[in-house]
Amino acid sequence: MKKLLILGIATMFVACNNTEVKKDYVTFSGKIENKNSDSIVVSKKGFKKVISANADGTFSDTLKVEPDFYTFYDGGEYTGLFLKNGYDLTMSLNTEKFDESVSYVGDGAVDNNFIADKARMQETLFDFEIDDMDEAALDTKLADVEAKMNDFVSTQQGLDPMVTEDATKSIGETIKGYKGYLGDLIALRTNLPKGAPSPTFSNYENHAGGETSLTDLQGKYVYIDVWATWCGPCKAEIPHLKKVETDYHDKNIEFVSVSIDRPKDHDKWISMVNDKELGGVQLYADNNWESKFVKDYFINGIPRFILVDPQGNIVTPDAPRPSDEKLRSMLDELI
Repeated sequence: MKKLLILGIATMFVACNNTEVKKDYVTFSGKIENKNSDSIVVSKKGFKKVISANADGTFSDTLKVEPDFYTFYDGGEYTGLFLKNGYDLTMSLNTEKFDESVSYVGDGAVDNNFIADKARMQETLFDFEIDDMDEAALDTKLADVEAKMNDFVSTQQGLDPMVTEDATKSIGETIKGYKGYLGDLIALRTNLPKGAPSPTFSNYENHAGGETSLTDLQGKYVYIDVWATWCGPCKAEIPHLKKVETDYHDKNIEFVSVSIDRPKDHDKWISMVNDKELGGVQLYADNNWESKFVKDYFINGIPRFILVDPQGNIVTPDAPRPSDEKLRSMLDELI
């Protein structure tokens, strides 16, 4: 009887010690090749954790989180994470091939590798040209993309239900967003075809003094940047635009920036042109978003770049940005 009692106690002791104690935090570590910064940031609304990155790119820390989707930022680019307490997640990343190289091992790897794979697959599926598409062809193409994305999600196993639900929901939202954006581009091409007379503007305030109309610039190609002082992506293009202006200063092309700032920001526009030493022809639209030129070019978001030929006809109503090498190829071919 005594032996049985001792055996029972021993069995209970082993059982207790084999019970896994679930961590109430995430262990997140990894290594970044060619790191962009000495720290990384994991964040979402209401949460932010800065983690130091060692000289060799390794990092490690613990995070106490709510089960949710988070953003990983390495000082140069972003990627998505799904975290919940109990995960012991290890990341590997090479910033020279950021999206292509993201991978994970450990607890939580299934969810996060899926997120990385989905992003890569989505990028591949949406990499198609719309030059020869009408609206019906776009609908057919997007329906095919949506079906492939849904098939991909449905074949995954072992995902957290939150990850599956979010992935399924996001596919529809992404398709809707692309349909709106690409549909607008197709409509733009249809309504403003190459070779058609360009919509014009008249008597826009010129920062250098006086007023300028688009017709005043005929005889040269005109590359028009529609922007505003409050627009982050617009300001991000400024250094690239300056470089293009410098490289093509002796060519038959005029670089024109049209601000659609509201009247309350008129002085801010003047100051920014001065402070940033903006070149080219700096103009101020007559009625911000409601300007006829803006409406005629179906401009619903900025920056927008437009290219007009020396005769005042449209080359493209949606030209490449200054940061896009395609712009230089286009200008070299034309000029």
